[in-house]
Amino acid sequence: MVGCGTQPKLSSDQVLRVDAAVESERERQGAVGVAVGIISNGEIVYLRGYGFADREEQIPVSLDTMFRWASISKPVTAIAAMQLAEQGKLNLDDDVRKHVPEFPDKGERITVRDLLCHQGGIVHYSNGRVIRTEREYDVENPFEDVINALDTFKESPLVAKPGTEYSYTTHGYILLSAVIQRAGGEPFVDQVRKRIVWPSGAIKLQPDYQWKEIANRAVGYRKNDGEIVRDTDTDVSWKLGGGGFISTIEDLAKFAAALIEGRLLHEDSEKVMWQAQSTAEGKMTKYGLGFSVSEENGELKVSHNGSQEKARCRM
Repeated sequence: MVGCGTQPKLSSDQVLRVDAAVESERERQGAVGVAVGIISNGEIVYLRGYGFADREEQIPVSLDTMFRWASISKPVTAIAAMQLAEQGKLNLDDDVRKHVPEFPDKGERITVRDLLCHQGGIVHYSNGRVIRTEREYDVENPFEDVINALDTFKESPLVAKPGTEYSYTTHGYILLSAVIQRAGGEPFVDQVRKRIVWPSGAIKLQPDYQWKEIANRAVGYRKNDGEIVRDTDTDVSWKLGGGGFISTIEDLAKFAAALIEGRLLHEDSEKVMWQAQSTAEGKMTKYGLGFSVSEENGELKVSHNGSQEKARCRM
C-alpha cells in the first residue's frame, strides 16, 4: 500500500477495515490515487492517502496532495450566499438581475433561491445550447473576475421556466458567484477566504488557477479504451463557483467539520439549506440549497459529489 496518513484516532481494527475497503474500491475502479478523510462527532479521526499523485514519477498521495473539488465547490458558493442572507445583504428571493444587470433579461424572473436549488433554468453543459459571448479582454486572466465568467454562457436560452423543474447546472453557480460578489461588495474569492477558509481552518483551500504555481497538485488520470492515461489539465478558472476550487483532503475534512460544528452558518440557515426543495408545482427534488439531501434509515443525509478532469470526489 503506497501512501501516508496521520496518526489515527480509530482503533487498529477500524484502521485495517477502512484501508481494506478503500484499497478494494480503488482496485475495482482502477483509481491511481485516492485520499480519504473521516470525521466522527465533528472531529477529524482519520486522514490517509493511497496510491500515486503522479504515477510516472512515483510520487505517492500524501496529506499535502492537492485535489480538485470539482462540484463540491457548489456548497462553498451556497454557504457564501447564505452568509450574506444572514447579514441582510442578500435576499434569497431577489431577482438576480438586481445585483448583476450584465446577465441578460430572459423574459423570466430568476431568483437567488432558484440558482441555489438548480431551478433557475440555466443551461448546464449538454442539456441545451450554450452560447459564448466573444469579446476581447484587457487583462491576461479575465475569468479571475466572476463577472467576466458570465461571458461563457450568459447569452444561452433558458432550458426551463424558472421554478418549474430541477435542472443541475454549473453555469447557474457561476451566476450565483457573481451575485455574491456584487451583494458582498468585494471579490467572490475574497469573501470565501474571509468567511469560509479562515473560520474553518482550511487554509490550503483556494482557486485552482492554472496561471499560479500550486505545489503538490495531483496529476489526474482517466480511462481511454480501458487503459489508464494522464488526464488533460484543463483551465477551470471560469467556473470557480461551480467547480473551480482545490485543496488537500485535510482541508476538505476541515470544511465538513466546520459545517457539522456550525462554525460557518447559524443553525437555522443550515436547516434551510438542508431541506429538500420542491418545484412550483410541488414536485419534490433531492436537492436543498447547495447540497444533495435525502433520508437514510430515518436520518438526514447531506452530501455532494464532484467530477471533472483530474478528479472525482464525494463529501
